[in-house]
Parts: sequence; C-alpha cells; structure tokens
Amino acid sequence: MKFMLSTQERERTAWVTRKASELGFDLSGVAPASRFPELDKLGEWLDRGHAGEMRYLHDPRRLSLERAMEGAKSVIVCGASYRTEEPFSTQVLARPDGERPRGWISRYGWGDDYHDVLLPRLRALMAAMRQEFGEEFRAHAYVDTGPVVERVAAKYAGLGWLAKNTCLINQNLGSFLFLGAIVTTLAFEPTLGLAEAPPRDLCGSCRRCLDACPTQAFVAPYVMDPRRCIAYFTIELRGSIPQEFRPAMGQMVFGCDICQDVCPWNQRAARRGPATLGRIPEFRPRLIPPEEAAEGTQIDASPRSLFAPEIEWIASLDEEQYRRVFRRSPVKRAKYRGLIRNACVALGNSGPGLIPESRDRILRLLERLAASPDELIAEHARWALDRLNAAAPSK
Repeated sequence: MKFMLSTQERERTAWVTRKASELGFDLSGVAPASRFPELDKLGEWLDRGHAGEMRYLHDPRRLSLERAMEGAKSVIVCGASYRTEEPFSTQVLARPDGERPRGWISRYGWGDDYHDVLLPRLRALMAAMRQEFGEEFRAHAYVDTGPVVERVAAKYAGLGWLAKNTCLINQNLGSFLFLGAIVTTLAFEPTLGLAEAPPRDLCGSCRRCLDACPTQAFVAPYVMDPRRCIAYFTIELRGSIPQEFRPAMGQMVFGCDICQDVCPWNQRAARRGPATLGRIPEFRPRLIPPEEAAEGTQIDASPRSLFAPEIEWIASLDEEQYRRVFRRSPVKRAKYRGLIRNACVALGNSGPGLIPESRDRILRLLERLAASPDELIAEHARWALDRLNAAAPSK
C-alpha cells in the first residue's frame, strides 16, 4: 500500500507540472508543506523593523505553510518569466536624454498586472486537478498577496536558489520571474525527492548586486532592509521619501531593477534568448493608445509604452488620466499621489545634461506641482526645484 501511494503521488506530480506548462508557466515544482529554515529567521528580521510600513509581513501565517492552511501537505509553485528583449535599466539610464529625460518603471510593471494574469491560470490548474484526481481536497492559490513566501517555497520545489539580493534565480531563466503558489491538502511527491537538496547557490563570490545598489539596501549578503530600497520608497511608502535617499534614486519612478540588471545570471539569460521569451503576451510592454497617452499641451499625444517613459509625461498626468493609463498595470499600486511624488524626485535628479529649453519647461512643470493642494506632491516638487536650481550651470 505504501508503494502504491508513493506511485500515485509521483504520478500526480508529473501530471501537475505538465499541466502547468500547458497553461503557460515556464517553471513548476512541488515541495512538501513543511516549515522552511529560511522562515525561522523572519521573526528576527521583523523585530529589526525591516518591514517598514508593510504590516502584512507580520502575518504569523507566513511562518509556515501549515499555518497558512490547516492540514496542508504540499505546495505547488509555478513561475513565469517576464524578461523581454528590451535593454536593462543600467543600459537605458546610462544614456541621459537632455531634451526629454526618461524615467524607469520596473520591468514587471510594463504589461498587465501579474496578479490578474497568473491567478486565473492557477485557478484553472486547481480546477483541472479536481477533475483529474477525483477526490476531496482543499487548495488555495496565492500570487504575492497571501501568507505564503513564494520564493522560499520555490527553492524547495527545485526552481532555483535564493540569491544575495534575496531574489530567486533560476540557472536558465535568471531572476525575472513571477511566482504563484497553490497550497493544498493533497499529497504529491516532492519534485526534489525526499533526500535531494535544493538547487546549489551559484552566486559564489560575486557581489555585483550588493555593490550596485544606490541606497545600500543590502545590509548583508542575503539580507535586505526595505526601508533603504528604492522599490519600497516608490511603491510601498505612502508618505514622504527620506531626503537622504532622494539623490540616489536617480530616474527611478516605480520600483527598481538595478540589482537584477547587473546580475550575471540575467546577463547570461539575455544572451541565451530562451524560447520562453515573451511567452505570455500580457507581460510584454503594452502600447498606450493616443487617447489615453495624451495629457494636454506640454507633451504630444503619440502612443506611449511604459518602457523608459518621459518623466514629464508622468508628472503631467491628472488623476483621471492616471487611472486610464494604469488601470491594468501593477503601477497603480503606487497610487496617484505616490507616482507623481516619485516623478518629482526623478525630475529633480535629471538636471545634469539638460538643455536650457528642457530645463525651463521642467521648472515650469515643477512650479505648478509645488502649488498643488496635496502637500506630499508639493513638498517633493519644491525639493526638485531646489535641486535643479542648484545644478543649473552658472551664467
């Protein structure tokens, strides 16, 4: 009977990974719903205050999958690559545009909201499981919004290792991966087997991600303090961005890809050009139609992509235009006032190399924002004005 059960579990794992591929996932694996060693350090990390305003990270169910679902036996982890053929932020922002400075929206924000793309696929996988296995079980799908630390589960499902920048790296696809998980009471054979170790850490002595971080958010290898992270400032933080970090933010408007863009594993994946590139169309940069891209008189109404957009265009959006442009995008997580706040900082950092006409145009835009009734926007616009004026060439 024990042998038959093991055979059944093995067949389930083979079936579910095959089905996940059919549904468009690039990677999939199964891990036991046990307590992962990395999560034992979560309490200490939280006690240090590293979570900042992200209160959801204090959910005690995150400590183990058994807390997330009573009776859980397995977790199925699925990954989808969102790497596209567009260049990295480190390449784009290394060529300043003195006429219309470009900002950076994190690569994962160029297309449709990954929650809206992955969750239906995971639910389709669960529906197929119920039809295929024909027995009662409980299952729940998560995409970065529940009490499951997907990247840790992915490690024990054999999908990659946890890098020094805390991202999951797959040896073939790199780290530009969306992850989703299904926690279930159904038993599967672990992808790695009961005695096989997770993928070996191949970071070696490399510390490019640590050294490249402009705000030094990595307090140690494998340990990040989000309160120093540009992604945290531009997405999670609802109030004022600490002034000490604003200059180092450069032209980052939403998120930050620097620690991934400098990673040799992502460089290798880019050169390799895997067949999965652009497999899920919703993750590719989408073009914003003219009627949605238009903002008024300062910027023309031509269609726009969220790949390296003009910072002035973003800063010029009103709330209605913001909702139209970002209605399907994860960028809406920053909220309107947060995104305009971020654009003000990016404009303040765009001073070197600006041609006089552009400087004058940007100063007028910032002066208008400095008069905003929203003090958060106004304060960051005033900071940007001061910074641009300080960087102005002497006459």
